[in-house]
Amino acid sequence: MKKIKVIVVDDSAVVRQVNRETLEKAPDIEVIAACADPLYALDKMQREWPDVIVTDIEMPRMDGITFLKKIMAERPTPTVICSSLAEKGAATTMEALAAGALSIITKPKMGVKQFLQDSGEDIVSAVRAAARANVRRIQTAAAPGAALRPKLSTDAVLPPASGTAMHSTTDKVIALGTSTGGTQALEAVLTRLPATCSGIVIVQHMPEKFTALFAERLNGLCALEVREAKEGDRVMPGRALIAPGGRHMVLKRSGAQYYVSVIDGPLVNRHKPSVDVLFRSVAQVAGRNALGVIMTGMGDDGARGLKEMRTAGAATVAEDESTCVVFGMPKVAIEMGAAEKVLPLSRIPEEIIAYGR
Repeated sequence: MKKIKVIVVDDSAVVRQVNRETLEKAPDIEVIAACADPLYALDKMQREWPDVIVTDIEMPRMDGITFLKKIMAERPTPTVICSSLAEKGAATTMEALAAGALSIITKPKMGVKQFLQDSGEDIVSAVRAAARANVRRIQTAAAPGAALRPKLSTDAVLPPASGTAMHSTTDKVIALGTSTGGTQALEAVLTRLPATCSGIVIVQHMPEKFTALFAERLNGLCALEVREAKEGDRVMPGRALIAPGGRHMVLKRSGAQYYVSVIDGPLVNRHKPSVDVLFRSVAQVAGRNALGVIMTGMGDDGARGLKEMRTAGAATVAEDESTCVVFGMPKVAIEMGAAEKVLPLSRIPEEIIAYGR
Protein backbone atom coordinates (compact mmCIF):
# COMPACT_ATOMS: atom_id res chain seq x y z
CA MET A 1 0.00 0.00 0.00
CA LYS A 2 1.37 3.39 -1.02
CA LYS A 3 1.62 5.58 2.06
CA ILE A 4 0.65 9.26 2.26
CA LYS A 5 3.89 11.21 2.62
CA VAL A 6 3.57 14.12 5.07
CA ILE A 7 5.82 17.00 6.12
CA VAL A 8 5.04 18.68 9.46
CA VAL A 9 6.18 22.32 9.77
CA ASP A 10 5.98 23.99 13.20
CA ASP A 11 8.45 25.97 15.31
CA SER A 12 7.28 24.12 18.45
CA ALA A 13 9.28 20.97 19.11
CA VAL A 14 6.36 19.58 21.15
CA VAL A 15 3.89 20.06 18.29
CA ARG A 16 6.29 18.48 15.79
CA GLN A 17 6.84 15.48 18.05
CA VAL A 18 3.17 14.89 18.88
CA ASN A 19 1.96 15.35 15.31
CA ARG A 20 4.65 13.03 13.99
CA GLU A 21 3.80 10.35 16.55
CA THR A 22 0.06 10.71 15.92
CA LEU A 23 0.32 10.52 12.15
CA GLU A 24 2.79 7.63 12.13
CA LYS A 25 0.38 5.50 14.15
CA ALA A 26 -1.81 5.42 11.04
CA PRO A 27 -0.73 2.53 8.79
CA ASP A 28 -1.28 4.55 5.60
CA ILE A 29 0.70 7.66 6.61
CA GLU A 30 4.47 8.30 6.64
CA VAL A 31 6.00 11.49 8.06
CA ILE A 32 9.03 12.12 5.86
CA ALA A 33 10.16 15.23 7.79
CA ALA A 34 9.27 17.44 10.78
CA CYS A 35 10.73 20.91 10.29
CA ALA A 36 11.06 23.95 12.56
CA ASP A 37 10.42 26.50 9.81
CA PRO A 38 9.37 26.73 6.13
CA LEU A 39 12.88 27.36 4.78
CA TYR A 40 14.12 24.12 6.29
CA ALA A 41 10.99 22.40 4.96
CA LEU A 42 11.54 23.73 1.43
CA ASP A 43 15.08 22.34 1.50
CA LYS A 44 13.75 18.90 2.50
CA MET A 45 10.99 19.08 -0.11
CA GLN A 46 13.46 19.57 -2.95
CA ARG A 47 14.75 16.08 -2.20
CA GLU A 48 11.38 14.40 -1.52
CA TRP A 49 8.09 16.12 -2.22
CA PRO A 50 5.24 15.34 0.22
CA ASP A 51 1.66 14.41 -0.62
CA VAL A 52 0.38 16.62 2.24
CA ILE A 53 1.83 19.50 4.27
CA VAL A 54 0.76 20.16 7.88
CA THR A 55 1.90 23.64 8.87
CA ASP A 56 1.55 26.36 11.49
CA ILE A 57 1.16 30.03 10.49
CA GLU A 58 3.37 32.07 12.83
CA MET A 59 6.95 30.82 12.44
CA PRO A 60 10.46 32.30 12.27
CA ARG A 61 12.33 33.17 9.04
CA MET A 62 9.20 32.67 6.86
CA ASP A 63 5.56 32.81 7.95
CA GLY A 64 3.08 30.11 6.97
CA ILE A 65 1.11 32.39 4.60
CA THR A 66 4.18 33.21 2.51
CA PHE A 67 5.15 29.54 2.56
CA LEU A 68 1.69 28.45 1.42
CA LYS A 69 1.53 31.02 -1.40
CA LYS A 70 4.96 29.96 -2.61
CA ILE A 71 3.95 26.28 -2.65
CA MET A 72 0.63 26.95 -4.40
CA ALA A 73 2.33 29.08 -7.06
CA GLU A 74 5.14 26.62 -7.78
CA ARG A 75 3.71 23.16 -7.11
CA PRO A 76 0.19 23.07 -5.57
CA THR A 77 0.18 20.62 -2.66
CA PRO A 78 -2.67 19.76 -0.25
CA THR A 79 -2.08 21.71 2.95
CA VAL A 80 -3.64 21.44 6.42
CA ILE A 81 -3.26 24.37 8.82
CA CYS A 82 -2.52 23.54 12.48
CA SER A 83 -2.92 26.93 14.14
CA SER A 84 -3.76 28.69 17.38
CA LEU A 85 -7.31 29.61 18.36
CA ALA A 86 -6.16 33.13 19.27
CA GLU A 87 -8.04 35.85 17.37
CA LYS A 88 -4.93 37.08 15.60
CA GLY A 89 -4.05 33.52 14.60
CA ALA A 90 -7.62 32.94 13.41
CA ALA A 91 -7.46 36.00 11.13
CA THR A 92 -4.22 34.85 9.50
CA THR A 93 -5.56 31.32 9.21
CA MET A 94 -8.53 32.69 7.24
CA GLU A 95 -5.98 34.27 4.91
CA ALA A 96 -4.35 30.85 4.55
CA LEU A 97 -7.70 29.28 3.58
CA ALA A 98 -8.15 31.99 0.96
CA ALA A 99 -4.66 31.18 -0.35
CA GLY A 100 -5.57 27.52 -0.85
CA ALA A 101 -5.23 25.65 2.45
CA LEU A 102 -7.76 22.84 2.74
CA SER A 103 -8.70 22.65 6.40
CA ILE A 104 -7.89 23.82 9.92
CA ILE A 105 -6.79 21.92 13.01
CA THR A 106 -7.00 24.31 15.95
CA LYS A 107 -4.66 24.23 18.91
CA PRO A 108 -4.88 26.21 22.17
CA LYS A 109 -2.11 28.38 23.61
CA MET A 110 -1.90 26.18 26.72
CA GLY A 111 -1.97 22.40 27.07
CA VAL A 112 -1.03 21.89 23.44
CA LYS A 113 0.47 18.43 23.88
CA GLN A 114 -2.62 16.94 25.55
CA PHE A 115 -4.92 18.70 23.09
CA LEU A 116 -3.11 17.31 20.04
CA GLN A 117 -3.03 13.83 21.54
CA ASP A 118 -6.80 14.01 22.14
CA SER A 119 -7.36 15.37 18.62
CA GLY A 120 -5.29 12.71 16.86
CA GLU A 121 -8.30 11.29 15.05
CA ASP A 122 -9.11 14.71 13.56
CA ILE A 123 -5.53 15.25 12.38
CA VAL A 124 -5.36 11.84 10.70
CA SER A 125 -8.75 12.37 9.04
CA ALA A 126 -7.71 15.83 7.79
CA VAL A 127 -4.51 14.45 6.26
CA ARG A 128 -6.36 11.60 4.56
CA ALA A 129 -8.93 14.02 3.13
CA ALA A 130 -6.18 16.37 1.95
CA ALA A 131 -4.37 13.51 0.22
CA ARG A 132 -7.48 12.86 -1.89
CA ALA A 133 -8.09 16.52 -2.71
CA ASN A 134 -7.62 18.11 -6.10
CA VAL A 135 -5.78 21.27 -5.10
CA ARG A 136 -5.54 22.55 -8.68
CA ARG A 137 -9.30 23.03 -8.57
CA ILE A 138 -8.84 25.33 -5.58
CA GLN A 139 -6.81 27.67 -7.73
CA THR A 140 -9.72 28.03 -10.15
CA ALA A 141 -12.69 28.27 -8.42
CA ALA A 142 -10.84 8.86 3.41
CA ALA A 143 -11.18 6.11 5.20
CA PRO A 144 -11.95 7.05 8.83
CA GLY A 145 -9.51 6.33 11.64
CA ALA A 146 -9.62 3.24 13.79
CA ALA A 147 -10.83 4.86 17.01
CA LEU A 148 -13.64 7.07 15.73
CA ARG A 149 -16.22 8.78 17.91
CA PRO A 150 -19.74 7.34 17.65
CA LYS A 151 -21.42 8.64 14.52
CA LEU A 152 -24.79 10.10 15.49
CA SER A 153 -27.57 10.84 13.03
CA THR A 154 -29.67 14.01 12.81
CA ASP A 155 -32.23 12.36 15.14
CA ALA A 156 -29.88 13.19 18.04
CA VAL A 157 -30.63 16.90 17.53
CA LEU A 158 -33.82 17.21 15.48
CA PRO A 159 -36.51 14.47 15.22
CA PRO A 160 -38.01 13.57 11.85
CA ALA A 161 -41.09 15.47 10.73
CA SER A 162 -44.49 13.92 11.43
CA GLY A 163 -46.60 16.21 9.21
CA THR A 164 -46.66 17.03 5.52
CA ALA A 165 -44.58 19.62 3.67
CA MET A 166 -46.00 23.12 3.46
CA HIS A 167 -47.50 24.59 0.30
CA SER A 168 -45.57 26.80 -2.10
CA THR A 169 -45.17 30.46 -1.17
CA THR A 170 -43.31 33.41 -2.65
CA ASP A 171 -40.71 33.32 0.17
CA LYS A 172 -37.74 31.17 -0.85
CA VAL A 173 -34.81 29.85 1.17
CA ILE A 174 -31.45 28.70 -0.20
CA ALA A 175 -29.56 26.17 1.97
CA LEU A 176 -25.88 25.44 1.24
CA GLY A 177 -23.70 22.74 2.82
CA THR A 178 -19.92 22.34 2.35
CA SER A 179 -16.83 20.94 4.04
CA THR A 180 -13.26 20.40 2.76
CA GLY A 181 -12.59 22.92 -0.02
CA GLY A 182 -15.82 24.69 0.84
CA THR A 183 -14.32 28.04 1.79
CA GLN A 184 -13.17 28.57 -1.79
CA ALA A 185 -16.37 27.08 -3.24
CA LEU A 186 -18.59 29.36 -1.14
CA GLU A 187 -16.55 32.39 -2.17
CA ALA A 188 -16.93 31.41 -5.82
CA VAL A 189 -20.72 31.11 -5.43
CA LEU A 190 -21.59 33.97 -3.08
CA THR A 191 -19.50 36.59 -4.89
CA ARG A 192 -21.59 35.99 -8.02
CA LEU A 193 -24.97 36.48 -6.36
CA PRO A 194 -26.87 39.81 -6.45
CA ALA A 195 -28.03 41.71 -3.39
CA THR A 196 -31.61 40.79 -4.37
CA CYS A 197 -30.95 37.05 -3.98
CA SER A 198 -33.27 34.98 -1.77
CA GLY A 199 -32.20 34.48 1.85
CA ILE A 200 -29.38 31.96 2.31
CA VAL A 201 -28.45 29.68 5.21
CA ILE A 202 -25.05 27.96 5.20
CA VAL A 203 -23.18 25.26 7.07
CA GLN A 204 -19.45 25.13 6.40
CA HIS A 205 -17.53 22.70 8.60
CA MET A 206 -15.21 25.04 10.46
CA PRO A 207 -13.99 25.37 14.06
CA GLU A 208 -15.35 27.85 16.57
CA LYS A 209 -14.01 31.42 16.22
CA PHE A 210 -13.24 30.96 12.52
CA THR A 211 -16.76 31.23 11.15
CA ALA A 212 -17.17 34.86 12.25
CA LEU A 213 -13.96 35.84 10.48
CA PHE A 214 -14.92 33.82 7.42
CA ALA A 215 -18.29 35.57 7.26
CA GLU A 216 -16.62 38.95 7.74
CA ARG A 217 -14.23 38.26 4.87
CA LEU A 218 -17.06 37.19 2.53
CA ASN A 219 -19.13 40.20 3.56
CA GLY A 220 -16.36 42.42 2.21
CA LEU A 221 -16.34 40.60 -1.12
CA CYS A 222 -20.05 40.07 -1.80
CA ALA A 223 -23.03 42.18 -2.81
CA LEU A 224 -24.96 40.15 -0.23
CA GLU A 225 -24.76 40.82 3.48
CA VAL A 226 -22.85 37.83 4.92
CA ARG A 227 -22.71 37.31 8.68
CA GLU A 228 -22.22 34.61 11.30
CA ALA A 229 -25.70 33.60 12.45
CA LYS A 230 -27.02 34.58 15.85
CA GLU A 231 -30.12 33.29 17.62
CA GLY A 232 -33.24 34.75 16.04
CA ASP A 233 -31.56 36.24 12.94
CA ARG A 234 -34.06 36.69 10.12
CA VAL A 235 -33.53 34.89 6.82
CA MET A 236 -34.31 37.52 4.22
CA PRO A 237 -33.41 38.52 0.65
CA GLY A 238 -29.90 39.86 0.33
CA ARG A 239 -28.61 38.11 3.48
CA ALA A 240 -26.51 34.97 3.95
CA LEU A 241 -26.19 33.45 7.43
CA ILE A 242 -23.30 31.10 8.26
CA ALA A 243 -23.73 28.65 11.14
CA PRO A 244 -21.25 29.43 13.94
CA GLY A 245 -18.53 26.88 14.60
CA GLY A 246 -19.37 24.60 17.52
CA ARG A 247 -23.16 25.12 17.24
CA HIS A 248 -25.91 23.65 15.09
CA MET A 249 -28.19 25.96 13.10
CA VAL A 250 -31.83 25.21 12.27
CA LEU A 251 -34.39 27.08 10.20
CA LYS A 252 -37.65 28.17 11.82
CA ARG A 253 -40.71 30.10 10.70
CA SER A 254 -42.96 32.61 12.45
CA GLY A 255 -45.94 33.61 10.35
CA ALA A 256 -44.55 34.80 7.02
CA GLN A 257 -40.97 35.15 8.27
CA TYR A 258 -38.10 32.68 8.33
CA TYR A 259 -35.45 32.93 11.03
CA VAL A 260 -32.68 30.74 12.44
CA SER A 261 -32.12 29.21 15.83
CA VAL A 262 -28.56 28.49 16.97
CA ILE A 263 -28.52 25.48 19.29
CA ASP A 264 -26.15 23.19 21.12
CA GLY A 265 -26.26 19.41 20.95
CA PRO A 266 -24.09 16.40 20.14
CA LEU A 267 -21.96 16.06 17.04
CA VAL A 268 -23.98 14.81 14.07
CA ASN A 269 -21.97 12.82 11.51
CA ARG A 270 -19.05 13.90 13.74
CA HIS A 271 -19.71 17.58 12.98
CA LYS A 272 -21.11 20.61 14.76
CA PRO A 273 -22.50 22.45 12.90
CA SER A 274 -23.92 19.65 10.77
CA VAL A 275 -25.29 20.07 7.25
CA ASP A 276 -27.81 17.29 7.89
CA VAL A 277 -29.29 19.18 10.85
CA LEU A 278 -29.74 22.34 8.80
CA PHE A 279 -31.12 20.50 5.75
CA ARG A 280 -33.65 18.53 7.84
CA SER A 281 -34.91 21.75 9.43
CA VAL A 282 -35.24 23.36 5.99
CA ALA A 283 -37.17 20.32 4.73
CA GLN A 284 -39.54 20.57 7.69
CA VAL A 285 -40.03 24.33 7.74
CA ALA A 286 -39.70 25.44 4.10
CA GLY A 287 -40.41 22.24 2.15
CA ARG A 288 -40.96 23.02 -1.53
CA ASN A 289 -40.06 26.67 -0.92
CA ALA A 290 -36.36 25.81 -0.62
CA LEU A 291 -33.34 25.00 -2.74
CA GLY A 292 -30.68 22.75 -1.20
CA VAL A 293 -27.12 22.67 -2.53
CA ILE A 294 -24.41 20.27 -1.35
CA MET A 295 -20.85 20.99 -2.42
CA THR A 296 -17.30 19.77 -1.95
CA GLY A 297 -16.43 17.90 1.25
CA MET A 298 -15.30 14.60 2.71
CA GLY A 299 -17.71 12.15 4.32
CA ASP A 300 -21.48 12.07 3.94
CA ASP A 301 -22.82 14.91 6.12
CA GLY A 302 -25.74 16.57 4.34
CA ALA A 303 -26.55 13.75 1.93
CA ARG A 304 -29.47 12.38 3.96
CA GLY A 305 -30.71 15.86 4.75
CA LEU A 306 -30.69 16.74 1.05
CA LYS A 307 -32.72 13.60 0.38
CA GLU A 308 -35.25 14.75 3.02
CA MET A 309 -35.42 18.13 1.32
CA ARG A 310 -36.11 16.53 -2.05
CA THR A 311 -38.80 14.29 -0.52
CA ALA A 312 -40.40 17.42 0.97
CA GLY A 313 -40.59 18.97 -2.51
CA ALA A 314 -37.50 21.16 -2.45
CA ALA A 315 -35.23 21.66 -5.44
CA THR A 316 -31.86 19.99 -4.83
CA VAL A 317 -28.39 20.29 -6.41
CA ALA A 318 -25.10 18.47 -5.89
CA GLU A 319 -21.75 19.77 -7.11
CA ASP A 320 -20.28 17.75 -9.97
CA GLU A 321 -17.15 15.69 -9.40
CA SER A 322 -15.28 17.70 -12.07
CA THR A 323 -15.09 20.78 -9.79
CA CYS A 324 -15.13 19.25 -6.29
CA VAL A 325 -11.94 19.52 -4.28
CA VAL A 326 -13.12 16.40 -2.42
CA PHE A 327 -15.96 14.45 -4.05
CA GLY A 328 -17.37 12.95 -0.86
CA MET A 329 -20.58 14.58 0.37
CA PRO A 330 -21.95 15.27 -3.14
CA LYS A 331 -21.08 11.72 -4.27
CA VAL A 332 -23.10 10.13 -1.46
CA ALA A 333 -26.00 12.50 -2.11
CA ILE A 334 -26.02 11.62 -5.81
CA GLU A 335 -25.82 7.89 -5.10
CA MET A 336 -28.86 7.99 -2.79
CA GLY A 337 -30.95 9.99 -5.27
CA ALA A 338 -30.94 13.17 -3.19
CA ALA A 339 -29.84 15.46 -6.03
CA GLU A 340 -32.34 16.58 -8.64
CA LYS A 341 -29.47 18.20 -10.59
CA VAL A 342 -25.70 17.70 -10.68
CA LEU A 343 -23.86 20.88 -11.69
CA PRO A 344 -20.26 22.14 -11.85
CA LEU A 345 -19.40 24.94 -9.43
CA SER A 346 -19.53 27.59 -12.17
CA ARG A 347 -23.22 26.89 -12.82
CA ILE A 348 -24.42 26.85 -9.21
CA PRO A 349 -24.74 30.66 -8.85
CA GLU A 350 -26.98 30.91 -11.93
CA GLU A 351 -29.09 28.03 -10.59
CA ILE A 352 -29.56 29.88 -7.29
CA ILE A 353 -30.49 33.12 -9.10
CA ALA A 354 -32.93 31.33 -11.40
CA TYR A 355 -34.57 29.57 -8.45
CA GLY A 356 -35.04 32.87 -6.61
CA ARG A 357 -36.92 34.28 -9.57
